[in-house]
Amino acid sequence: MADQDLHRPTDAPPDPGAPPAPPQAAPAHPPLPRTRFGGAWVALAAGSLVLLLLLIFILENSQTVDIAYFGAHGHLPLGVALLLAAIAGILLVAIPVAGRIYQLRRTARRQHKAATKEPARPQQSA
Repeated sequence: MADQDLHRPTDAPPDPGAPPAPPQAAPAHPPLPRTRFGGAWVALAAGSLVLLLLLIFILENSQTVDIAYFGAHGHLPLGVALLLAAIAGILLVAIPVAGRIYQLRRTARRQHKAATKEPARPQQSA
């Protein structure tokens, strides 16, 4: 009989022998809207966590490695060298993306300006 209840359509009336469903309670307080300050607070907390993890990474990888780059030679801790390599990789991606965003915004601004510009009215001759 339990199998029959599982296959019963949802729009069918409830079984008269079943107890009534409990009423759903309304939430005590409506949800608060998200604010810029709240978003900044979350970003600050996430950034602090990332910085803490980076600090731990650098401290755990403190053995010195030799670095050579276009004739420049030096010695850096392994963690710092890897961090600098990651930053260089991010910049290799971020610089072209920033250029593309600038290009798209400039095009959108020009199109918006052209669309809002009123067409010249023909002058009437008397």
